[in-house]
Amino acid sequence: MGKSAEEIHPVKAFGWAARDQSGLLSPFNFSRRETGDEDVRFKIMYCGICHTDLHRIKNEWGSSKYPMVPGHEIAGVVTEVGSKVQKFKTGDKVGVGCLVGACHSCDNCINNLENYCPNKITTYNATYHDGTTTYGGYSDHMVAKEHYVIRIPDNLPLDVAAPLLCAGISMYSPLRYFALDKPGLHVGVVGLGGLGHVGVKFAKVFGAKVTVISTSPNKKKEAIDHLGADSFLVSRDSDQMQAAMGTMDGILNTVSAVFPPVPLIGLLKSHGKLIMLGGPEKLELPGVSFAFGKIVTGSAIGGLKETQEMIDFAGKHNITADIEVIPIDYVNTAMERLAKADVRYQFVIDVANSLKAA
Repeated sequence: MGKSAEEIHPVKAFGWAARDQSGLLSPFNFSRRETGDEDVRFKIMYCGICHTDLHRIKNEWGSSKYPMVPGHEIAGVVTEVGSKVQKFKTGDKVGVGCLVGACHSCDNCINNLENYCPNKITTYNATYHDGTTTYGGYSDHMVAKEHYVIRIPDNLPLDVAAPLLCAGISMYSPLRYFALDKPGLHVGVVGLGGLGHVGVKFAKVFGAKVTVISTSPNKKKEAIDHLGADSFLVSRDSDQMQAAMGTMDGILNTVSAVFPPVPLIGLLKSHGKLIMLGGPEKLELPGVSFAFGKIVTGSAIGGLKETQEMIDFAGKHNITADIEVIPIDYVNTAMERLAKADVRYQFVIDVANSLKAA
């Protein structure tokens, strides 16, 4: 007989979990492993709600494991470190994003691209090296290998820093990788949600001219006056789209809905890049789209080294997420609102002040 999860993981933990694809979250007792030599244990203070959490709890991607404790935008304070931990000490402000494991030997891992490791282990809804299920940040504490723990700059409050561990790196990484981080470039951001609003902030600090592209004309004032975008394009307005043809160096598309990509490709200069960050079920690309040297590609979060670089950059330039802080017992209502895009711009759970063990 193999050991039970409780024997492998003797440290009691408490959180909220989904039990089935209804996605309804409720209190859940579970356990985490003891602090190993290379582990950092921390008290979770805040956890952002990512759109991925909504997909996962409802099994919309077909690979959900229940019970599931979601959450991969996790920020807290270190309570214990293993004997071999070098970068962290008790009391440090830290976070964990989307990953808690990878193989460390493939080309991707060797090049600090653990996010593309074929054997990566996600922070929840995955199987860890010891055969147990990973549980995320809608919970009281977390333990992770030092390699997967991010130091949060002292000047960034934990609540507004938490979403950067997914939304922030998801926008920062493609801006850097596809060389859209240079002053004077013209960058489009499609969708003004959790990802989009942070992307506008990063692109502006890099010195780009930023155009927000949206189906909602009522977001124009917000995009320009509050977030600092230079211009606003209503994607359903053919005259506006026509006038902007061939003007953009790159477009970050954060929208997951199925949409015709050809009008967006038309906005690009030759050798401009359309970078897909949302995951539409299908994408219809006429071959002629590529005849003008335009590039359609994708990006998914970032590696651990780049995630640390991103949050240090955010600290230096005071880039934070715009959030609505909620107690844990509001989480099911928050999911309903998130499904309707009724949030400016991201929910963050006040774990420390509202999660009480039953």
